[in-house]
Amino acid sequence: MRSVKSRRRLLATSAAAGIIALTPSTALAWGTPGESNGQKTETGGGGHGGSITSRVTYRGAVGGNDGGGGTDRVQPVGDWSPPACWYEPRSAQEFSKYVEDTYNETVNAPGQHGYAKTSVGQFRDRYKDGKYQNYNLDEADKGNWWVAVQDEDRWMEPEAQLCDKEPFWVENGEAPDVENAVTPKILAELAYNRVSLPTTEVTLAPPAATKVNLPTWAWLDRATFKEVSVTAELNVGGLHIAATTTAKPKSLKLEPGTDDAETYPASGECVINTDDSIGEPYAKGKADQTPPCGIKYLRASGDGTFNLQATITWDIAWTGTGGTSGDLPDGTFGNDQAVTVQEIQSINR
Repeated sequence: MRSVKSRRRLLATSAAAGIIALTPSTALAWGTPGESNGQKTETGGGGHGGSITSRVTYRGAVGGNDGGGGTDRVQPVGDWSPPACWYEPRSAQEFSKYVEDTYNETVNAPGQHGYAKTSVGQFRDRYKDGKYQNYNLDEADKGNWWVAVQDEDRWMEPEAQLCDKEPFWVENGEAPDVENAVTPKILAELAYNRVSLPTTEVTLAPPAATKVNLPTWAWLDRATFKEVSVTAELNVGGLHIAATTTAKPKSLKLEPGTDDAETYPASGECVINTDDSIGEPYAKGKADQTPPCGIKYLRASGDGTFNLQATITWDIAWTGTGGTSGDLPDGTFGNDQAVTVQEIQSINR
């Protein structure tokens, strides 16, 4: 796991743990990871302690890295990645309740360190009786507090620590003057990170074991490999925006698992057909034809198998609230499948 950059914020655990760890800042732990697909209720306590969790929800082909469901998340091509942190609005009522709950939990926690109580108290005073007055509750209909949150799966990454601005007030109709304030595009990028794809297992002919120097046909059924999408939505603080990210299969890359093989085409990349299938099913009478998508192994696999790697490239785009839309980097997902290659037996008379 990558190391976490030192950051100017307070990291809070639950009251049950009896400890709140502090850095030199007096900020609360805005954006400590959430749970339940971004739908965790915010309180001053809970499993993550003094944390504001994301209110972004997801629906559609939402997946995870559980390793057992036959699906997994798309991997971006290149070094691009979705944001690990961003800013969301909260109403004055929500924000005040959160701060008060966290303050009460901290000062009443048995054995709590005095420095923790002082720091949380100073933060509370700043929004209650200092720079702001009573959390701007008297102006609740005029704006929202904006707070930093983190992707619940990436909160230990250095990128997740970049949204370190303390909660700030934004009047209605004004755009937050901060990078990564949530927008339809931000939501689309977050949805990208949750698109679940089907396991990439190609159909081969011959199906059980192929022969040395015999072309092996490979294809993917369009009924299995069709477009998938995830919608990310945020409805909080009077802001209601959404974006749908859609992945469409684009091409199939075959890597035989040995240098002693040839691919069809020579690049090993089989493009999608006009009917959205990839490759062409083998049928009787095609034995002397060259497959549009396939492999020819030049030596046997012996007592073992070759690990054929089949990787699909997906074209990814998004549409969002207000007629917004755009493209996102291509994504890939693939897996290995075992291929047995046997010598052709001949009879000498």
